Amino acid sequence: MTQLIETPPTTAMLLAAGFGRRMRPLTDQTPKPLLSVAGKPLIEHALLRLQGIGVQRVVINLGYLGHMIKDYLGSGERWGLDIQYSVEHEEKPLETAGGILNAMPLLGEAPFLVVNGDVWCDFDLSDWVARPLPQDCPGRLLMVPNPPHNPEGDFAIEAGLLSGTAKPRFTFAGISWLRPEVLTQYPKMRECFGLGEVFTFNEDKLQAELYRGDWCDVGTPERLDRLHRRLSAEN
Repeated sequence: MTQLIETPPTTAMLLAAGFGRRMRPLTDQTPKPLLSVAGKPLIEHALLRLQGIGVQRVVINLGYLGHMIKDYLGSGERWGLDIQYSVEHEEKPLETAGGILNAMPLLGEAPFLVVNGDVWCDFDLSDWVARPLPQDCPGRLLMVPNPPHNPEGDFAIEAGLLSGTAKPRFTFAGISWLRPEVLTQYPKMRECFGLGEVFTFNEDKLQAELYRGDWCDVGTPERLDRLHRRLSAEN
């Protein structure tokens, strides 16, 4: 019997509920996703990339100062997107996996993209999602060479699959394409928990790919400034 395959995702989730403590004082009055980079809020750069690969619906989780994100983005109509919001308690975000589980009624039953709201990457997602995700595969992760702030890395890649034991190790880029079951069937699910442990549980099952191009985890004011100067010079 021919194995069923997936079509490219039309739904994505942007993770945007964190406090952005390392970005203070910039985030004292502004949520990190709304910090400006080359004339646009960081989250708008992500929305434009998603819209450009055919994503139609974006679910955004809201926590710290989340009302400001919703006020700015609205329904998503100006980008040709349907934006929906998954609201979390402002003082207690649900972490990455918990936030996705909380948003599952909005995400639906098909595989969906997950993008951290504080990463920037010039990776061509259109080619990535055009390659089918096998029916028996729980998802696909993008990895990058280790940046200075994460020298030990997160996972290795072995025969195209995520590995916790092989060498060398690389850093998770904050970009993944996941089946809902990778979370809904996780045996240790709870209200607040991170994706890292879910990925560890699914080692040797999740596909993983290394990208050596431009990627930035915009986690500090210094990294934000470097990205701003780089993108401004291109425009």
